[in-house]
Amino acid sequence: MKPTNEKHSTGYPTARKIKRACSNELYRTAKRLKTWIPKEKQDEAEKIYFKKVALNLPWIAENQSNRKLLSDWWDENVSAEIAELWEVDRDALCVAFRDAFGG
Repeated sequence: MKPTNEKHSTGYPTARKIKRACSNELYRTAKRLKTWIPKEKQDEAEKIYFKKVALNLPWIAENQSNRKLLSDWWDENVSAEIAELWEVDRDALCVAFRDAFGG
């Protein structure tokens, strides 16, 4: 039997929730870098991150409770582009993301 309250179903998150999560994670990461990142570059990084999450949504949803695995995915698939965009050291960015994300 299908649940009557759709809010509590275990489907994929909405695009809005994904966008907000990406934005929050990048904001926390930038704060931990202790480097000023222009708003335009933050917005561009958010678009990159959102797109990569959307393309890998089934895998990410399946592993949503494993922050270490998700952080490893971020290191391999997202960090290089954002480090280049933000003009920061990739290793420092990965450490800041893990600290902010909890992985």
